[in-house]
Amino acid sequence: MPDQTGRTVIVTGANSGLGAVTARELAAKGASVVMACRDIAKGRAERDNIAKDHPKADCEVRELDLADLSSIYAFANDTSTFDVLINNAGVMALPKSRTKDGFEMQFGTNHLGHFALTGLLANKIRDRVVTVSSLAHTLGTIDFDDLNWEKRNYQRWRAYGQSKLANLLFAYELQRRLAEGGSRVRSVAAHPGYASTNLQSHTQSIQDKLMAVTNAVVAQSAFKGAQPSLYAAVAPSLPGGSLVGPDGVRQFRGSPMVVKSNKLSRDPDVAKRLWEESEALTGVVFDIRQRR
Repeated sequence: MPDQTGRTVIVTGANSGLGAVTARELAAKGASVVMACRDIAKGRAERDNIAKDHPKADCEVRELDLADLSSIYAFANDTSTFDVLINNAGVMALPKSRTKDGFEMQFGTNHLGHFALTGLLANKIRDRVVTVSSLAHTLGTIDFDDLNWEKRNYQRWRAYGQSKLANLLFAYELQRRLAEGGSRVRSVAAHPGYASTNLQSHTQSIQDKLMAVTNAVVAQSAFKGAQPSLYAAVAPSLPGGSLVGPDGVRQFRGSPMVVKSNKLSRDPDVAKRLWEESEALTGVVFDIRQRR
């Protein structure tokens, strides 16, 4: 990784898992890291762990609950210009629940929360936005008649797949809009492959135990899983609209490289409609101005 001294990076969900590794590695290379966390106590504990290994690390812990639009507004209003936003935080395969604003929890947190955050910070970003998706985007479809699972029988993995597909549609559409607006800011995406993190222990079902076994046998470490996000955040010549994932078989494991997502994730018509629906649901309208 190139030296990151002088750069400021915001990492959502930086108190554990991929986000904690991402924050640690960037701080170790000299970046000023804003650890945007819902759980401030866990965020501070992770910051202290980073400081033990890297005493000169510049890490600030700030509260951000992506399941609460008022928290997102408060965070954005108190943020000045910075270089990179890494939309990393997420929830996976939860029982049916709702955000504070009434959105289905996975769609509301993973997609709408990051959509609103990026929109509110759009003209404070100097370099790029990295949105972290998942191989599970292939499980998803975008049901415009029921984005928040108010009519259908809830299926946790399909809901997760929809949210991760939405992440990619958003990342690609954001790049199109940045380019059309003449902005030099880039939007890129990343996915960790199959990485062992605490996400696999919060389904509140027997699946937690099953995934613990799979993690031990198949998954790569959180350190390896964070490498695509780190590459996407710092690679100087990475084109906007890229997706970075592992280079191994079926993108499960390996070192970071530019990879492809499925056909639906690259449909510009679906992306445009999702963008419009997301603006309507969150009330956040992007103002993308030219940045030189």
